Amino acid sequence: MGNSSSVLTQYDIEEVQEHCQRLFSQQEIVSLYQRFCQLDRNAKGFISADEFLSVPEFAMNLLSQRLLKMVDGLNFKDFVTFLSAFTAKASVQ
Repeated sequence: MGNSSSVLTQYDIEEVQEHCQRLFSQQEIVSLYQRFCQLDRNAKGFISADEFLSVPEFAMNLLSQRLLKMVDGLNFKDFVTFLSAFTAKASVQ
């Protein structure tokens, strides 16, 4: 599930949904996986700090250096969990 040549199965999608407390729909998980694969340029199965910095909005964020410490080396499940904190469906905690 971690590299760009793989395809998400229904089981993978449901597993990721459970991992992020179902804050994303199945279609959103598929879209996030496509974006993850774009960022994971070397198909390592995780995204490095440098790859995160390739996103202009992230690189320009004043908190990016702090966030980089949290996101360096995230695999897909952890990537989705990280992003779930920013969805309107997430609780304040």
